[in-house]
Amino acid sequence: MKLRSRHAQLRQGAAAVGDTPFESGSARIGRRRLMTAAAIAGLGVAPARAHHGWSGFDPDRPLYVEGRITRVRWQNPHAELELELPAGLKAPADLATRPLPTQSAQVDGRKLLSGAQVPRRADRRWTIELAPLTRMEAWKVAEPRPGDTVSVVGFAYRDEAGEPVIRAEYLFVGDKAYGLRSSPA
Repeated sequence: MKLRSRHAQLRQGAAAVGDTPFESGSARIGRRRLMTAAAIAGLGVAPARAHHGWSGFDPDRPLYVEGRITRVRWQNPHAELELELPAGLKAPADLATRPLPTQSAQVDGRKLLSGAQVPRRADRRWTIELAPLTRMEAWKVAEPRPGDTVSVVGFAYRDEAGEPVIRAEYLFVGDKAYGLRSSPA
């Protein structure tokens, strides 16, 4: 059996991705249908945000935000909230003295709270990346609801570049504080 060149296969319209000159016509059609179905199925799926590491966040510039929750995504790889910040947000005067829980990881919470600033950028909606659900459950954090008000100390991307996202270190709900870097000690 003489092998046809790839150019000849394409000219005859018989070749698709993965076709070989040894496949019968029905095998080629079956493979094409499978590839087409897979491609079409992919079109109906909502795009997922890629999970990322923490290296892009600026650990030297803690931020403070508070606001009304507009969206909750309570699933892994980590829970997320969308907050609507009020105009003219300022860090509370007592932030550095708020009681903090003890975590299993060494975290200098006092330093984080005393150095926290409000974001420089003017975005009023911020995505807050919380901890994985297993850690949220260890802290006994109840799933928040849209309309609830929370405050957060955490880190944004370096120079607050890109999307308005904060990786939460501390979540404050009412009079409770949760340390999200690690589990309760």
